[in-house]
Amino acid sequence: MSYTTEQLLDFLDQELRATWKGERVVLSSADRVDNPVISKAIGTDKLSKVFAIQDFRAQIHDYQHQHGVSGLVWHTCHFAGRTLRVPELHPQLIAIPADKAALVAARPAMLEFWRESINGLRLWMAGNQPQPTTLEHVEERIAVSEWAELAATRDELYLSLCWGDPKDCHCDWAKPASGCDRIIATAGEPSGIKV
Repeated sequence: MSYTTEQLLDFLDQELRATWKGERVVLSSADRVDNPVISKAIGTDKLSKVFAIQDFRAQIHDYQHQHGVSGLVWHTCHFAGRTLRVPELHPQLIAIPADKAALVAARPAMLEFWRESINGLRLWMAGNQPQPTTLEHVEERIAVSEWAELAATRDELYLSLCWGDPKDCHCDWAKPASGCDRIIATAGEPSGIKV
């Protein structure tokens, strides 16, 4: 029997703690940095910690692929008296092919939840400077997205419309192959909280 997603996350957490306590050492860490000046400036101890975590995370990712262990975690989104269980890719794990299918399958329920929750709220496209937008513009973005993500604070509902690789969709460098448009629904102006 293979390990579960939760067990893999526990292993990663334990390994991170052990590494920062100095219980894990990668002797070849200085050799992995092409620039000896940078290697010396950062120091062998810090480099060893970074590479120990990277190596262990790569082993976990290989295990996920080999055994088909999901990288998705589920949480409950609460907003305006409504609740919905939603999946998201854990930032320390990778998405296996079944994960993207699960994200796509959850999209209709998330969009229904979002549409039912935004009555009377103003819509904003997230960015360095959030810009007001319209429901029609958001619906155009919905039409070209592959899956959705939801998050909420007490006063704001965040809808992310994503495409491409779930692991890269939040990285600007991955566009246009992968990406994510974020919409904020709020009564006034966005608070600037990063969710």
